[in-house]
Amino acid sequence: MSTAHALADWLHAHPRVFVLTGAGCSTASGIPDYRDRNGDWKRKPPVTYQAFLHEPATRARYWARSHAGWPMVARARPNAAHRALASLGHAGRIERLVTQNVDGLHQRAGSREVIDLHGRIDAVRCLACGALSSRDDVQAQLAARNPEWMHAVDAAIAPDGDADLDAIDTTRFVPPHCDACAGLLKPDVVFFGENVPRERVFEAQAALQASDAMLVVGSSLMVYSGFRFAVRARDAGLPLAILTSGATRADDIATLKLDAESGETLSNALNLLGIPDAANAA
Repeated sequence: MSTAHALADWLHAHPRVFVLTGAGCSTASGIPDYRDRNGDWKRKPPVTYQAFLHEPATRARYWARSHAGWPMVARARPNAAHRALASLGHAGRIERLVTQNVDGLHQRAGSREVIDLHGRIDAVRCLACGALSSRDDVQAQLAARNPEWMHAVDAAIAPDGDADLDAIDTTRFVPPHCDACAGLLKPDVVFFGENVPRERVFEAQAALQASDAMLVVGSSLMVYSGFRFAVRARDAGLPLAILTSGATRADDIATLKLDAESGETLSNALNLLGIPDAANAA
């Protein structure tokens, strides 16, 4: 049986699913992922929250890389996986969509009431006063404070609006500051070493409890913040389906594992179920 037929049969049997998505859902939109098919890092692990907060050189390097990488995220468009999940949601088949991604592409595809487990990269928060700024406004500030970087950076794009600048001295790059209080700014995302806000976790757990199955799309589940929902589904006796390329941390507890590209598989499964494209139905 093809992966699309297997997924269609599984979705038909479980009409209200809790969906968790990861980086593999956005690779077809041009946003790289962190891990290979075995779940190992493809590059150095991301900056930790503690290093960003306490090491000025690390903070400068982060913002230099982000300055170079943000335009790619801003230009990214939803792909077939995002559109298919939006269609599944419009058909009333999703209890809640929770994403580990920070790119906002699910919402741009038309998904409603998405829980951004790790926050959103298009917003920036002041660590002193809590004020929120748009990433576009911060990008303009970075360009104004670092005019020599407008033409000096030619970097490979990395995950989550990052860029590879290992061969470039970033120590003199000037990070942004809060317009309201001059405090430190940080993208409104959960860094490694930082906790996911408890209210998001509780909201997602309640949605999982109200579902009759869990579907993972494009995630290796190597990060505990996502893996814990798979464990919770198993402990609750809920069927767990995983659609992703390569190995995951939860393969041994999945009731259905599909090693396949997510966009094509989801689109074909929805066609088999007769679920219309949400964009055309709107």
